[in-house]
Order: sequence, then structure tokens, then C-alpha cells
Amino acid sequence: MSEKTGLSPLVFLPPLIFAALAALFFFGMQRDNPDELPSALTGRPAPAVELTALGDDAAFTDETLRQPGVKLVNYWASWCAPCRAEHPQLQALADEGVPIYGINYKDEPAKALGFLDELGNPYVALGADAKGRTALDWGVYGVPETYIIDGEGKIVMRFAGPITQSVMQSVIRPALKKVDQ
Repeated sequence: MSEKTGLSPLVFLPPLIFAALAALFFFGMQRDNPDELPSALTGRPAPAVELTALGDDAAFTDETLRQPGVKLVNYWASWCAPCRAEHPQLQALADEGVPIYGINYKDEPAKALGFLDELGNPYVALGADAKGRTALDWGVYGVPETYIIDGEGKIVMRFAGPITQSVMQSVIRPALKKVDQ
């Protein structure tokens, strides 16, 4: 307790803590998209992929990522409801000629192939990541997740979550246009 004022220095601690938390909250809300999960890989070469074949479709290899041209890499699973919801948007992009490479995540091959038989296959090539090792290297939080890769094999953008119509128009298409220029 201070002899002059009769107040303990601890009296000032709660307002100081409150001010610090308020400042953190304020500056945290200033991000462009507070829902966006950051990726440490943006601007860096896409990590190598080690995948197993999925059905009779074209193989998806690490060399695929290094080929010229913009491409999408989409992590998905048959057991993932949001993957089912985003599927029409992926099919629309594929119909427009955007190459999409699918990585089936921790799924049973028969169920994954059944999912594609039912909904259609938007992927130019597929691979399975049964143990999730490749997903760990890519920093995948969960499925679905989509990455835009440029013609040099670098990650330009990562989108975590299902691609909805709104996301397609406000995030994916602008990013594709920017990379394609």
C-alpha cells in the first residue's frame, strides 16, 4: 500500500490487463479476413507428395506440381459432408478447364471411388493419402482444403473449408485470375 495515497499498486493491474486484451482484440480484428487460416507455405514451393494410386485414374505425382500452368490441389474425403457440398463448384471449375488434382485424405478407396462415381470426377489426376502424411507436410487442418499452385510449383493461395458459390466468386476466381496474368 502506498503511504501517500493509501492505494495498493495492485489496484492498477486489472485495468492494465483489460487495456492489453482490448488492444489485442482490436488489432486482431483488423485482418482482411479474420476467418482465414494462415499458411506458412504461401509463396514457397509446394511440398513433395507421396501418394498411392486411387482406382484406375491418372496418377498424381510430385512432378505434376512442377508442370507449367496454374492448378488446384484439393484435399477431400468421402466421409466429409463439406466436401460433398463443395463438389459442384469443383466440377464447374473443371468444366472451365481448370486442372484440379485430388488428394483423397484418410479414406477407404472403395468409398472414395463411390463418392466420385455418384457426384462426378472433377480431377485430372488422383492420389490417396491414407495415413495423412502428405497432408501434414502441407499443413492441412482438415478437409476440404484447396491450394492454388502457380506454373513454377509455388503455393499462391490456400483456402481451408468448402468452396461455396460465394467463395468461388470472391476468393478462388480472383486468385486464379491474378496468377494467370
